[in-house]
Order: sequence, then C-alpha cells, then structure tokens
Amino acid sequence: MSQRKLFVTTALPYANGHFHIGHIMEYIQADTWVRAQRMQGNQVNFVGADDAHGAPIMIAAEKAGKTPQQFVADIASGRKQYLDGFHIAFDNWSNTDSPENHELSRQIYLDLKKAGFIETRTIEQFFDPEKNMFLPDRFIKGECPRCHAKDQYGDNCEVCSSVYAPTDLVNPYSALSGAKPVLKTSEHFFFKLSDPRAVEFLTEWTQNGQHVQPEVAAKIKEWFGTRTNPDGSTSEGLDDWDISRDAPYFGIEIPDAPGKYFYVWLDAPVGYLASLKNLLNRRGENYDAYMADPLLEQYHFIGKDIITFHTLFWPAMLHFSGRKTPTKICVHGFMTVNNGEKMSKSRGTGLDPLKYLALNMNPEWLRYYLGAKLNGKNEDIDFNAEDFMLRVNADLIGKYVNIASRAAGFIAKRFQGQLGSIGADSQALLDALQAPQAAIVQSYEARDTARAARDIMLLCDKVNSYVDANKPWELAKQDGQDARLHDVCTTCIQAFRLLTIYLKPMLPAVAAQVEGFLAIAPLQFADAQTLLPAGHVIGQYQHLMQRVAMEQLEALFEPPAAPVVEAPQPGGENNQAPTLGAVASSLPPEGAGSTLGRPGGAAIAPTITIDDFAKVDLRIAKIVDCQAVAGSTKLLQLTLDAGEGKTRNVFSGIASMYQPEQLVGKLTVLVANLAPRKMKFGISEGMVLAASHADEKAQPGIYVLEPFPGAQPGMRIH
Repeated sequence: MSQRKLFVTTALPYANGHFHIGHIMEYIQADTWVRAQRMQGNQVNFVGADDAHGAPIMIAAEKAGKTPQQFVADIASGRKQYLDGFHIAFDNWSNTDSPENHELSRQIYLDLKKAGFIETRTIEQFFDPEKNMFLPDRFIKGECPRCHAKDQYGDNCEVCSSVYAPTDLVNPYSALSGAKPVLKTSEHFFFKLSDPRAVEFLTEWTQNGQHVQPEVAAKIKEWFGTRTNPDGSTSEGLDDWDISRDAPYFGIEIPDAPGKYFYVWLDAPVGYLASLKNLLNRRGENYDAYMADPLLEQYHFIGKDIITFHTLFWPAMLHFSGRKTPTKICVHGFMTVNNGEKMSKSRGTGLDPLKYLALNMNPEWLRYYLGAKLNGKNEDIDFNAEDFMLRVNADLIGKYVNIASRAAGFIAKRFQGQLGSIGADSQALLDALQAPQAAIVQSYEARDTARAARDIMLLCDKVNSYVDANKPWELAKQDGQDARLHDVCTTCIQAFRLLTIYLKPMLPAVAAQVEGFLAIAPLQFADAQTLLPAGHVIGQYQHLMQRVAMEQLEALFEPPAAPVVEAPQPGGENNQAPTLGAVASSLPPEGAGSTLGRPGGAAIAPTITIDDFAKVDLRIAKIVDCQAVAGSTKLLQLTLDAGEGKTRNVFSGIASMYQPEQLVGKLTVLVANLAPRKMKFGISEGMVLAASHADEKAQPGIYVLEPFPGAQPGMRIH
C-alpha cells in the first residue's frame, strides 16, 4: 500500500476560555488516529488553532482592559499545559487572526463572489438600545421558531439543530443587557446556499456515503426537505447564509466594504487552511502545491453541535471557490459523567482536565478509557468514575502491564537480560497475537478504538492464560527447568512487545518507556510481524503504571470549596467558560483525600491561595554531579542544571538513602527562588524536593522526587 498524505484538524476552540473536557476528548480521539496513521508510515500534518474573532472576544477583552489580540494571546498561552499534559501532539497551533487567515478568507470570499455566490441585501437586524450596537446572533436569545425550545441562540437551535435568522426568534432578548432588541436596517452580504448549484452539490456530497457517518447524513437530509417557516409558509431546500457583521466587530474586514466584517463562522474554518499554510511556510514548503495534490486527504474531527457549519457551509465554500473539499467530517457526541449526568462544576460533576493532572492522575488512563468508549459514531459517551477505575486497573494493570512485570525480573537475574529461543507452544501463542494486526489497524482507521481495545484485551487474556499455565515463578524454583523458564519469560516479553505495538496510539508515553526498556527503535504496526531475535538484550524493567485509587476520583469530583468565577458568555450559565484565573478554583480544596486520615503521618496544611503557591518557583533540574560531603553523614552535595546556562550548588540531607552515583543524570524538582543559605560546608542555592513520612522512626526513608521522562531542565512546574 502506497504512503497516504493526510491533513488533519480538530474543531477550533473559541479563544474566550480554557479547554474543557470536551475539547480534550476530541483532541485525544484525533491524536490517537493520527498516531495510528503515522505508525503505518503515512505522512500527516495535524494542525489546530484558536477561533479568535467575533463580538464575544471583543466584549470580553474590553471588560478585561485588553486589546482583543492580547486577550486571545493570554488565552493561547495556557493551551500548552493541556496538550502536553495529555500527550496531544499537534504539528502547529495558530489563530484565526493570523496574516494567513486574513489572506485566505478574503481570497475565498472574492472567488465565491466571482462565481456568483455572494449578494448584498438590506435587512432588518436587532439592535441593543442600551449597548448602542447591532447584536451578533449569539448575543440574541429567545424561543426557537421551529421546536419552541427556550433560551436558544439567534442563529441556530441546539435542541433541534435548525438554522434560522435572529428575527425568527420568539420573544427575543439581548444576552448582553437583557433589553428587548429593536429592529434597524443594515446592508448585509449573503452566501447563496439556496442556489440550485449549491443544493445539488451538497445533496450529493452529504448523501454519497463517503464524507460523513450514516447517522450524520440522515440528520443532514432533514435540512433539505420541506419545512414550515415562522410565518406559516413552507420552504424547500436551504436558506442563504448571512456572512457579514457591522462594526464594531473584531474580525476580518470584507474587501471593498468599509465597516463590514466577515461573520466569525466564515473565517473560522478557513483557519484550518491558514494554520496549515503557516506550518508549511515555516518549513519552506509550497502550500498551493501541497493542497493541489490529488492524493491529499483532508479530515476534520468535530463535535455534533457544529455539524451544520462543517457539512453545509464549509464544503460549499471550498467547492465553489475552486478548492478541495474535505475527505471526511468525523463527528463525535458529547460526554456526560456518572451515568448520564450533565457536567456541572458547582455540583462537582465536572471533569476538569487541569484538576485531573494536578491530582497526579495518569493522562494515559484517560486516553485509554476514552479510546475504549469511542466507536467512530456520533454517539454520546459517559465517564463513570467506578467504571473508569475498574477498566483501567483491570485492563492496563491487571492484563497488560503485569505481563512484563511477571517475566522481566527472571530475564535480568537468571539470563543476564538476554532473550532466549521459544518452543512450539510459545510460537503458537505469538502467531495468535500477530494474526489480528490488520483488523486492529482497520479499527483504528475507522476510529473504532473501542473495538481495538476489546480485541487487544482479548489477546492479553491469551497471554495471561499462558503465564498461568506455565507458572514461571514455580519453574524458577525447580531444578533443570532453566531452559523452559527462559522460553516462557522470553515469550512473555515478545508478547508484551506485540501488545504494546497495538496499544501505542492510545498509550504513546507508555510505549516510549517500553521501547526504552526493550532497547528497540520506535515501534510501527509492521513490526508486529517480526519478533526480537534470541540473544537480544533488554534493559532493566521499571514499573510502568500505577493503579487508579478511589481517593483520586473522590477528589476529582469533589465540589469546589467556593463558587467558580466564570466569565459571562452568550447564552447564559450553561455555556459559561472559566476566566483566566478560574483554574485555582478547580484544584482540590482543603480536605481533598481526607478519607485517608492523616496521609504520610501529618495532617494537610492550612489552605493557601493560588497566589501563595505561585510565589514558589519550582523548576525541573538535572543532577549533573553528586558528591558525599566530608564531615557529614546526612548531606550530599548536588550540582544542578536548571536550564539557566550555569549550575547551582545544593546541599540535601538524603545521604542515608542514596549513593552519589545513583543520582547523577537524574531529573528532580528544585525550589529555584529560595534564598541562598550559608552552611558549614558552603552555600546552598536552593532546595530539591523529597518525600518522607512524618514519623521517621516508624517509617524511615526519604525519597527524592523524579519527574517523568520528557521533562527538561528549566521547565517550570505549575
């Protein structure tokens, strides 16, 4: 099979708030798919961007005393901790106010105008008499004219997915002031979606079985049929789309139309192309040539709430401006928690991504759990805390990780780390593990990671049955059984490698650790058809993953101690997003984990604020040298690289637990802004963090903190 060329995006988050768990779910799904493609040798450009334009940004920036550009930049600066935290690896992240997006949006508009798809009309538009401004659709709310759901936006209904004009709303009101809006006339620009050419194209494009899932196509088909208008008349086909907004507005000005701006939903999807162009320009590659390649495939991962824009407006914009249309729009559902309950931070039913990470919960627990739930269909999934704990502990720890832990020690101690040859029954097991490779790859291709997870765990069961039947721990005690012990343990390591190949798109960090442990190159799917040779030397096994603890889940869903401060958003409280300072409210409150009594032998210290914590500058540091301190039985002298271009000298009372050579080359955590302290043996320029029990006599020992692989000297700990 020839190498595929893929351009992949996720929906652009609106740049007025932090990522929520819905964003993270979508990014994990797309990242898993991208990793699976790369493991087949396919070329992928995976890009994202912030949706930066529109009245909500303009109004929020004004309230914050910032320019819209600075407001967006401040939001964007917080994206990395989420993406890195959950191992989501975009190739580029841009925003829709970029020069590339201004250029491409204007050109697409001009191409549509040339093709006869743009016209101007004088319309009546809602105007807020208290704010003295025309109201964007999302700042007008009222009753849906189709299904009569309350508190719906002025452009589309989130209950029945109808698209309509703001003037169609029943009992409209301004979401900014609450005032009843009045109608004023204004000239607006329209994209003629009702044009027979557009209707014909979109009917074929959405219903040909190639570009959207069947359940999505069925929903779209309803929008082409007969519908009853608010005035009682009926209409066929699609409505034209209002693509302009009046000043004041933060966006891209329409060419030759001073004071008129593109509606945010016109330039937002163009941001996909702009982010790609930004990436290719930086690489020195030709964007036009890349997009002109007939073999290029274009995939968009989105949520079901924005189907209309991505399956009607976006492909029509691209097609009639002479551009390539998407290969596939991959739609997922929403996430609920604990048996379908709607997420609410105040009730403690929200799943805050940063709180998850702050509780030291393994990001790959969540990657696997979501993977085991998502099946490639437009269906909602539920995060159930008990199911999460049972599935992760049973599948990842009980079935997968334990295979390596039960065999690696014998290989190291009895066979100098070398793999041996395998017998006929062992080969039969490995053949059974190699056989489903194509089916598992196809499940990843179809985004049916739930099926992939099920099939992989069935293979784990086969391996564990083999282990239980052969009992290497008993073979190790019996005379004359070394050859069989070597065979069984080698088979376990070979099987573990194959299972890691299959799990790698969902567990990239664990896979990287396994590759280091096995002393092998990065794993690809094709590697599942080969085995490591006899005599191959593996490294020292280190535990790969801890179990989920109920205390962590209790803390994760514990309601905040104080109300979460949220920024007003169009549409009321159900659509609010946290402000820049709201992260502190999502961290575990005082008493989190109190079911443990006095953890570590000491009560939790009094509550501090995020400002108190921010005063402590914690940095990743590498121990480049370590020496015993003459005249001291407790101290070691550490030479630390904290990414400053120089080293620091730190004395630490850890000599009872570590030999100097054990620490050289390790990463640790440094309190970087602690005042230097003059000691008998010299100046200590900071402090490394270590853990110990409060009662040193009852539980002796002190343990230096060691970050996960991938951290670099100088990184700040947040």
